[in-house]
Amino acid sequence: MPATPPSDRSGPAAHEPDTAAVTLGRTLSLLDVHALAHRRAMPSIDADARARIAAARGELERELAAGRTIYGVNTGFGALSDTRIEPEHLRQLQLNLVRSHAMGVGTPLPAPAVRAILALRAHTLALGASGVRPEVVDALAALLRADVVPVVPAQGSVGASGDLAPLAHVALVLVGEGEAWHGGRRSTGADALAAAGLQPLQLEAKEGLSLINGTQVTAAIGALATVDAAELVATADIVGALSLDASLGTADAFDPRIHAGKPHRGQQRTAALVRALVLDSPMRASHADCGQVQDAYALRCMPQVHGAARGALDYVASVLAIELDSMTDNPLLLPAQGGGFDVLSGGNFHAGSIAPALDHLTAVMATLATISERRTDRFMGEHTSRGLPPFLAGNAGLESGFMLAQVTAAALASECKTLAMPACVDTIPTSAGKEDHVSMGPIAARKLAAAVRNVACVLAIEAIIAARAIDLRAVATSPRLTAVHQAIRAVVPPLSADRSHAAEIEALADAILEGRLRRAAAVAHPLAEPA
Repeated sequence: MPATPPSDRSGPAAHEPDTAAVTLGRTLSLLDVHALAHRRAMPSIDADARARIAAARGELERELAAGRTIYGVNTGFGALSDTRIEPEHLRQLQLNLVRSHAMGVGTPLPAPAVRAILALRAHTLALGASGVRPEVVDALAALLRADVVPVVPAQGSVGASGDLAPLAHVALVLVGEGEAWHGGRRSTGADALAAAGLQPLQLEAKEGLSLINGTQVTAAIGALATVDAAELVATADIVGALSLDASLGTADAFDPRIHAGKPHRGQQRTAALVRALVLDSPMRASHADCGQVQDAYALRCMPQVHGAARGALDYVASVLAIELDSMTDNPLLLPAQGGGFDVLSGGNFHAGSIAPALDHLTAVMATLATISERRTDRFMGEHTSRGLPPFLAGNAGLESGFMLAQVTAAALASECKTLAMPACVDTIPTSAGKEDHVSMGPIAARKLAAAVRNVACVLAIEAIIAARAIDLRAVATSPRLTAVHQAIRAVVPPLSADRSHAAEIEALADAILEGRLRRAAAVAHPLAEPA
């Protein structure tokens, strides 16, 4: 059993707290979620949101005092929704719900994902339609501030009626049960709270339901993976440009007049970026009269393939932006015409709103992997590499060079193809048929996260090999690509003889996800670019 929570990063960015605050209860961006999850930015609760929370709670308590039957507040859950619960049992009902629904299995989610879940659950409750007390939102924020990370098994949610099982594991820690990491130690939830100086939360009416009813597991994993995917979209252009120059390719295919004739925004952006990156390259000038007319598709069609990934990223980011700021509980307390509140049951907990988008992004991540692997493969043979030694080895035959690095890239690209099978097209009825159509959103999100990591490694392999090709050429590349080459060399030393690059591939993949190659190339993060 690991002593520290798993992380989807090994680099320093995963461990450096950010002193900036992120306000919950107004609007959250994808980059806000990333800051809360990876840099442990400090959450605060918006003052207006706190007032909304209190107003909705007051209305709920008035409804209960008037004897109204409200689903999940004084009834059973799911197929048991017709069972009325007496007032003296309402607290026990909520605690029983959390305990009974914490049925997850499998490897615990990485710590950044759990932090994002805590932040998003606090945020959606702070929007003021759930009817919880302000203390519930404060308790979630307190876990974040103290870096108490609930142990949340990755498997067990079908993404409808909320991400119930994983969110229940989060709620268990709030009430002093379950397990959590704190201060590098895995312990019971009660011990983790005590070590952080926090008190267990006593659940009141509806609060157990509100803690577990929503899309925050799907949205949290999906949001973090989408921010990383944006980093990879930019890096694919940068590493692709490095490969283009290192393979003595032509930039004619990136002429803006071509892309004006097929004006997809992403395609035009990739073409412009590659043109800018190879500008003033002595290597490019060295073969200006070589007679080369056009390159293989993996080089020539980067704008079309990478551009489609940019378009998908824009779409998915827009879908997630809506989801982050959505009320996903059920029932909701919503303003009534003429004043007061109506208590309305609906289906905002269903992740069908975001699962197809996440599946779409997984598919385009697979295309980035496959085109990158094809560019890598072109450096393996003397003919396609245009004069470089086989496998870029120093002494080919005695040494194998990067033969197996390309094989690893091929394996990862092929795995991405299997991950690209959409999760959202599946559904299995649950809760005795009451929940008869489910989204499989958490599965879509976890598949995207896996594909993103694979693509980071595939691009790292291409970057290592393109950097080696640059080393072997007699002339230099462009100033911006020279800076990229230097950023690669800061992680991966030059090849002097055969060695294992396994750890270096992982380290460069981390560096890519942390934005080091993008910053070296002076390229903006795609989610921070103007629309």
